[in-house]
Amino acid sequence: MIIRINPRALDPTEPLAEALGRPVSSQEGLTDHTVVAHWPGLDYYTPLDEQQIWTSTEWAEHLDDPTWQHPFPASPEGDPRAIWHADVRLAPGDLDLTGPEWSEIAHRIARAAGIQRPGDHQGCRWIAIQAQPGRLDLLANLLRVDGTWAEQPHRLLTVVTAECRRIEADLGLISPRTGGPDPDSAARFASRYASSQANVSDAVTQLAGLLGQLTDEDAGPLSTVRGLVEHAAHRLGRLPHAHAHGGAHQLELIARRLHGIQQDLDATAAALPTAPAAPPRAALAPNGASAAPAPPGARLAR
Repeated sequence: MIIRINPRALDPTEPLAEALGRPVSSQEGLTDHTVVAHWPGLDYYTPLDEQQIWTSTEWAEHLDDPTWQHPFPASPEGDPRAIWHADVRLAPGDLDLTGPEWSEIAHRIARAAGIQRPGDHQGCRWIAIQAQPGRLDLLANLLRVDGTWAEQPHRLLTVVTAECRRIEADLGLISPRTGGPDPDSAARFASRYASSQANVSDAVTQLAGLLGQLTDEDAGPLSTVRGLVEHAAHRLGRLPHAHAHGGAHQLELIARRLHGIQQDLDATAAALPTAPAAPPRAALAPNGASAAPAPPGARLAR
């Protein structure tokens, strides 16, 4: 995992476009799958998760607000560029991270970089963007909400790089120092992967059981509804009125559709996988030779 601190900018639009890999747009909404983390004070300013439907243009405006609220800002060194941008890239051999893992990385780097302090809701506005494979971008306005300038660590790149090494060890990621995962972290990651696979298997079993309850012919809710519809169709069909016969026919068609839905759900339940997981790839040892095979169900360390 390699982190790069980009030159600061006056406006967040260009750094955000670089993070997204496409121009900032007033039409494209960014979900929490893209904005994987943000400063904790945001929830105080936007109740009811309003930011979940913001466009990329609105996110850029949100980051830029402190600059407009406090005109002519400048750092202690006299630099007016308040938009800070860093990107983190995984090694090519790393597997995809989950949303919570990206979020954890973002918060840890934000703390190391001095743009987030626990419990500080008047701090820097920042967001983390995960829009490109194997890459995370952090964007922040160094002008804090209270109008003061953020204090970042001396030798910032060294500090955040050291935090990246600790993240690699904790998550089992490939380190650029060795070109491969740490053996201890690989074992932890394999254990975590086996646990997640067991959770997936349990979820599949539960879903199959739920579908079975829905489609049970004796006591399932769909069967009960279908029986009531068929009964109503039978009663309508016995009435002498012409419209009653038409209604009975429509109810019979509905009952058939319900039966078809039951069959479709049965087929879906039968097709659910009983054992998720593809066998992991063999890692390469530092000398280029194949390493020992991973244990069954183990996830490759990143």
